[in-house]
Amino acid sequence: MTDLADLSATDLLHAFRGKALSPVEVTEAVLARIAARDTVLNATWALDPEGAMAAARQSEARWMVGAPMGALDGVPITIKENIATKGVPIPLGTAATDLHPAAADAPPAARVREAGAVILGKTTMPDYGMLSSGLSSFHKLARNPWNPNCNPGGSSAGAGAAAAAGYGPLHLGTDIGGSVRLPAGWCGIVGLKPTAGRIPIDPPYIGRVAGPMTRSVADNALLMEVLSQPDWRDHMSLPPAEIAWRDLDRDLRGLRIGLLLHPGIGAAPEPDVAAAITDAARRFEAAGCIVEPLDPFLTPEMMAGLDQFWRTRSWSDFLLLPEARRAKVLPFIRAWIETADGLDGVTVLRGFNRIIEMSAACVHATHRFDYVISPTAPMPAYQADWPCPTNDPARPFEHIGFTVGFNMSGQPAVSVNADYTSGGLPIGLQIIGHRFDDIGVLRMARAWEQLRPAQRAWPT
Repeated sequence: MTDLADLSATDLLHAFRGKALSPVEVTEAVLARIAARDTVLNATWALDPEGAMAAARQSEARWMVGAPMGALDGVPITIKENIATKGVPIPLGTAATDLHPAAADAPPAARVREAGAVILGKTTMPDYGMLSSGLSSFHKLARNPWNPNCNPGGSSAGAGAAAAAGYGPLHLGTDIGGSVRLPAGWCGIVGLKPTAGRIPIDPPYIGRVAGPMTRSVADNALLMEVLSQPDWRDHMSLPPAEIAWRDLDRDLRGLRIGLLLHPGIGAAPEPDVAAAITDAARRFEAAGCIVEPLDPFLTPEMMAGLDQFWRTRSWSDFLLLPEARRAKVLPFIRAWIETADGLDGVTVLRGFNRIIEMSAACVHATHRFDYVISPTAPMPAYQADWPCPTNDPARPFEHIGFTVGFNMSGQPAVSVNADYTSGGLPIGLQIIGHRFDDIGVLRMARAWEQLRPAQRAWPT
């Protein structure tokens, strides 16, 4: 029998409705799974077993009288620690943060709480979310369940590890350059970066989104149905839209797909990665899609400009810290941001303009296709205690070439597992759509779940 901790959210809701399972026994099973595995994986922070069990008992009482609170009633969920939950501090992954309890739930946390989800606690992230790694000056080192010697990716590091390890079915991350999709790809799960503004978030920022991280596309869509509800606090959010999130079937015949094997920035895909994505293209073609190569369209100058802007933004925040707290920032992060010291305003402005160029290039290059497929990352999961695959603060973004542009353009993109390396590590397939076509991207991901090679059992 499947362990209760491994059941999908859709299966759990069906079982709760038929009174075949109780949210109490499911929450107990998930907490037991976390207790058994998290001493190695270090995916959670501010775990709240008592609060989770109290919420599960309340959910059980509602299901017993056939009056669920909302679309996620009784389903366990984790939330990335930079998404505020009332009463819980927000470390931002760094020991330099002065901890204070959050005054209120941020929009994504508020939506899942209103929907009756059982919030288990928070998941870990690296300093300021500026690494694709589980390395943090505040949290213990997060590790990849497929191989604990490897990195889960980041910055939604704990969320990716928690999903792969079966810490319940639903997990919530954030993404500004690949921080949902990269850990999704390296942990073999489904991670959606929705259209910018689709999920209200507080505070909003250019390229920054919240996104669901799950083991299946169906669970991802279920969570999107809840997260995409409006919230006045996000002045950059999209107007409410009626989207059939759970309608995931689609006919692939005649769809035009672009195959992107190098975006023009970052590292080239390693052989196992390139082979898996090329195989995915063949399978889509066999299903009736028209697949054409997409030439590189981003430039190193665009990436350098974005890097300069991010360094300067982080340096500005760093200078506001007292010296004693500055000393606590992860040395790699400090080495990266200190290079912004002395950059003049014109240089930084030109760097920001490169972001606008990057956004336009992504939209222009992809508009002639219905969807584009690519690797999520050019390499598989790397050494656990490294901050990035190069381990070099002068070259920190070699791994985000396939993901970062679509943050800047606001296009939806999902990572779903394609296949495995010869060493048994997952390889992420990224599917990119036009702005506002979040449901189309999820439908393509669901179609891929049915086309892809046989998947391996989840790591234990």
